[in-house]
Amino acid sequence: QVQLVESGGGLVQAGGSLRVSCTASGRTFVSYSMAWFRQAPGKERDFVAAISWHGFNTYYADSVKGRFTISRDNVKNTVYLQMNSLKPEDTAVYYCARSYDGSWPVSQITDFGSWGQGTQVTVSS
Repeated sequence: QVQLVESGGGLVQAGGSLRVSCTASGRTFVSYSMAWFRQAPGKERDFVAAISWHGFNTYYADSVKGRFTISRDNVKNTVYLQMNSLKPEDTAVYYCARSYDGSWPVSQITDFGSWGQGTQVTVSS
């Protein structure tokens, strides 16, 4: 079973930037699409961004397009989410997820079988 560990969350002012990371244990990273989701208090978990196993394809929610960038390093077994021009409405717990296989595109919660524990991102106004 793969273990996903997120890091890099924190408190940032509106307009600022933050990068969150997710590192996978074991040799169970390269062949899978990866994604970031987020969940604000009292709301459903929403898709943020996804990246194909080779990193050549990316896909973003409309709400973050142009502000967030997903990337991956298959040598380090790590996926990143660079968040720029942050807004208070970006405040949420951010989760990384690994797909069931290397299928693409993927953006539904049901496409992903492994999840991290989440990292809190808070954007103050």
